Amino acid sequence: MSATLAMLLAAAWAGGFVLSAGLTALAVRIAPRVGYVDRPGGHKSHTRPMPYGGGVAVFAAFALPLAAGLLIATFVPQGWIGQHFGSELTMLAGGVRLRSGPAAVVLGCAAVLFVLGLIDDLRPAGPWTKLAVIAAVAVAVPLIGRIRLAELLGPAGATLATAVWIVVITNAFNFLDNMDGLAGGVAVICLLVLAACGLLRGQVLVPGMSLLAAGAVLGFLVFNFPPAKIYLGDAGSLVIGFVVSVIAILTTYYESATGEPAFAMAMPLVICAVPLYDFCSVVLIRIAEGRNPMRGDQRHFSHRLVERGLSRRLAVLTIYLATAATAVSATLLPGADLRQSVTVFAIVLMVLAIVAILATPWQNQRDNPM
Repeated sequence: MSATLAMLLAAAWAGGFVLSAGLTALAVRIAPRVGYVDRPGGHKSHTRPMPYGGGVAVFAAFALPLAAGLLIATFVPQGWIGQHFGSELTMLAGGVRLRSGPAAVVLGCAAVLFVLGLIDDLRPAGPWTKLAVIAAVAVAVPLIGRIRLAELLGPAGATLATAVWIVVITNAFNFLDNMDGLAGGVAVICLLVLAACGLLRGQVLVPGMSLLAAGAVLGFLVFNFPPAKIYLGDAGSLVIGFVVSVIAILTTYYESATGEPAFAMAMPLVICAVPLYDFCSVVLIRIAEGRNPMRGDQRHFSHRLVERGLSRRLAVLTIYLATAATAVSATLLPGADLRQSVTVFAIVLMVLAIVAILATPWQNQRDNPM
């Protein structure tokens, strides 16, 4: 990686972090004054109104620099860029220009989910209304943005697979936003691993977007790590989940021309294994109990860890470690043979098994005699 590219990626991360941290600090002060707060009650565990606005900061810190970068790459003449900044930056700007269409679609869809979340934070829109909008955005990504996974399934199959992936991951992070610092920290881990995967494959725009998003979330996390001073809200959790899902699609894991095994195509599933586990387990529990799977409760993995006796901070850190263990192991899949891939999948399954054991309710009884 060249020095110029390293500086641009570092600037993306630092810019997202600084802008998000500044906006979040501002939101901590302003949100209570305008009534943009999360009030206690229902399944919520906090006992006093908490300011929303973290999602506004995260979205702005991600969307504004990305929009500015796309506008510069699209409308500033390449000759002018080359004259003032050199040929390497001209090539990078040209690459961004070629991908500006799909990136603009991602930005527009993220804006739709941001508005949806903002409305829901102020006045709950209802779970099925939210799901319908998320599904519409998820379909727009492959149809309008031409961003698809599983192209081997054909246009219809790839569109369906992409839409399902986006809906599930977006909702998984929305569900994961149930404890201070949880959704944000897990998202940062996933985004950093995705950035590393993209860089290993020679990508530029996708790692840049990933690092920009990671910096934006981390700037908010400074104020959200337990005990939180501000909440993300659906305006943030929906955007974060969507961005993670799309970057996971855009990242290159496998190139058929190289002749290497295709096991790396499972990398998105491995990277997002812990959020997916939490989402699937909670949905199954709610369905088994005859309840609406889209309505919140305190049956998440994080809540069950607290019931085990962990503090909220330790519960969050435990989930961070589980996420890191699965996500980092995913980086071994590119070029891996069958034995190595089976080893990675076995590690992931063992981590999820530990998670499941920790999430199982304890029986408060004495040891039975043999």
